[in-house]
Amino acid sequence: MRRASGIGSSLVPTFSRLSADGPVRDGIPDHGRVPRYYAVKVELLTVIAELGEGSALPTERELCERFEVSRATVRQAVSELVLEGRLSRRQGSGTYVAAPKLVQPLALVSYTEGLRRQGIRPGRTLITLERRAAGPALAVDLQIDQSAEVIHLERVLHADDERVGLESTYLRADQFPTLPEAFDPEQSLYAYLRDELGVVFDGAEERVETVLATPREALLIGTNPALPMLLMHRVSWGPDGKPFERVRSLFRGDRLSFVTRLGRTEQEITER
Repeated sequence: MRRASGIGSSLVPTFSRLSADGPVRDGIPDHGRVPRYYAVKVELLTVIAELGEGSALPTERELCERFEVSRATVRQAVSELVLEGRLSRRQGSGTYVAAPKLVQPLALVSYTEGLRRQGIRPGRTLITLERRAAGPALAVDLQIDQSAEVIHLERVLHADDERVGLESTYLRADQFPTLPEAFDPEQSLYAYLRDELGVVFDGAEERVETVLATPREALLIGTNPALPMLLMHRVSWGPDGKPFERVRSLFRGDRLSFVTRLGRTEQEITER
């Protein structure tokens, strides 16, 4: 790979990947002056593509010499790529090219189904399985009394043995009284509800936001507390319109992304 000439001596690099029709253009301010770390980051994207998944990134010293910049500049560029999930750090070993992000559909399919469609083996580790009072927030979401019992199922989510998330599911205990004793927590909950109990998922409302994990959550997922996480809230209901499930799923932002397919409604088509 050719050197990014001029990175160390000018804020405006000369390589062609900064063309207006390229994906990097979005990062350039209107005045056209590109920070050194960003120019290095752009070059590192090409290095990553050339090295391939699982390959070790050159050392900081090698990158400094290659791009004629300081260690601080290289560290900032690498840190951003780690946050974006392009690179991964292994303590005591170095920095490596990360695997592509997992894609989870925003649809009425389970975590298990979403991964299996990508040829990835899903897994779960049980953390909590308990009965508890709903409390104010759950009572509102599930349309039950605050004192009513709910079943709380908390599990660490795996993808090919890699921890990628933490899921907490709350179900109405009056609707699923035997679930704690009959359900295998290592299996898909949605498949169990559908196939064993005949539950029909008629609709759901989801909200996704970015957060930082709590110390407990970061420990369970095995991630750095400073890394951004994707938090998904879901309330599901059956054909009668009554909610029976609330889910709080926390996913590693560096390992997972969401996708959905949008289309116009019949009303919008008619209005055209």
